[in-house]
Amino acid sequence: MIAVEPMATAIILSSFGLLLGASVALSRASARLGLPVALLFLLVGVLAGTEGFGGIPFDDYAFTFRLGTTALALILFDGGLNTSWTSARSVLAPATVLATFGVLATAGLVAAVAHVIGLSWTMALLLGAIVSSTDAAAVFSVLTATGTRLRQRVGMTLEVESGLNDPMAVILTTALTAALASGHMVKPAALAIAVARELSVGVVSGLTIAFVGRWMLLRIRLPAAGLYPAFTLSVACLSFGVTTLLHGSGFLAVYVTGVVLGSGTLPHAVGIRRVHDALGWLSQVLMFLLLGLLVYPSRVWQVAPIGVGIALFLAVVARPLVTAVCLAPFRYRWREAAYVGWVGLRGAVPIVLATIPIMAGVEGARPLFDVVFVVVVVGALVPGATVPWATRVLGVESAAPPPPKSSVEIDVRAPKGDALNAYFISPHLAVSGAALSEIPFPAGAAVSMLERAGGLIAPSGATRLEPGDYVYVIAPPGQRGEVELLFGRAEEH
Repeated sequence: MIAVEPMATAIILSSFGLLLGASVALSRASARLGLPVALLFLLVGVLAGTEGFGGIPFDDYAFTFRLGTTALALILFDGGLNTSWTSARSVLAPATVLATFGVLATAGLVAAVAHVIGLSWTMALLLGAIVSSTDAAAVFSVLTATGTRLRQRVGMTLEVESGLNDPMAVILTTALTAALASGHMVKPAALAIAVARELSVGVVSGLTIAFVGRWMLLRIRLPAAGLYPAFTLSVACLSFGVTTLLHGSGFLAVYVTGVVLGSGTLPHAVGIRRVHDALGWLSQVLMFLLLGLLVYPSRVWQVAPIGVGIALFLAVVARPLVTAVCLAPFRYRWREAAYVGWVGLRGAVPIVLATIPIMAGVEGARPLFDVVFVVVVVGALVPGATVPWATRVLGVESAAPPPPKSSVEIDVRAPKGDALNAYFISPHLAVSGAALSEIPFPAGAAVSMLERAGGLIAPSGATRLEPGDYVYVIAPPGQRGEVELLFGRAEEH
């Protein structure tokens, strides 16, 4: 053992490093192809698997589920940290309808088609439940890679819905799997009670843990800045774990906890967000690599026609139809509803959920896993590659100025103090063309730096502002309103 173990560990670390490095390197291709970067991670896993070039034998569905669940919790927490409650509040109602009734309706439509194909009703409903939720990471990786900027209402609807709809898919999948394993029918009344209980416990638990965690963050003084992200990571783990133990939705709780923490004042906020962003990306890579290792191309090929048919029905008919109905009461324009329906991409969640029936020993679960894999891949290719085109055709691209090319971050220990914000100088502003010495700044406010043509300039009083510039203004929080009277709305970092 002593002689073998160092070499065995070295082989494992070398293989992991090679796969991780290859996945990250291939991520550049997503910008050119307009595909979710996670899909490339999945491809690396398939190529490294048992029937791929790597020949790595891997068939541990339980380990994959545990790692996938952990990864999804971290991804949802990171998404919540970067979701502005002020912006999300305006789309909370339509996003909630999409995340609950929309998921149920999508699952029902897919189940009907699957039943026509030949699946039993319970197995068809299970397939519908597994593929019913969208993936925020998949959607926004495409938008980020292609440089697509959406109007706030459309972008926030996609973001909040993706953060909220995983719990419903998990609850449905778990209930239907239990029914198939036990041989009993699902009782709609019992299912409705379970859904209401898990969602309500998830919200209450997530809010409670978030407020307690933020209260502690603002009062404890840790000896090192790196301990603050460690503390927020513990909050995320507790939010998911404790809520699940209370028979609530851990996924909903961890997203709610992230939103509450991210919308308030945090010490070392820049460092906290940077660490969780890295954890979110690492979680995506690991999750998709493992899921790819589970895939056997020879088995996938056998169910490819069924998977492709269901994927096209889901992308072209079910999702757009359900979205249009759900958003109709909220007076979304047809272009906005069509875009939200088209860009609801699937990601890792369905593949992770497809491992649950396998672990439960449900008959036919392995072919179902392969069908789900095909649905995810085709669903990412068809809408995913057309996101920039659909954005232009449906006219939902944001008219806001492009974001600053320079990344300026200020990280301080104190939770309160002067704030640094970036402002775009448009031609119609009164300060456009004016020297800094001529601008009546409020007390305590000043321009700390200026970005012009992608480069940073140290300004002086004689520096004149030109259209297209970004000015970085440091000012007390109470003076932000006066600063925005001069420069307009600040860019969100």
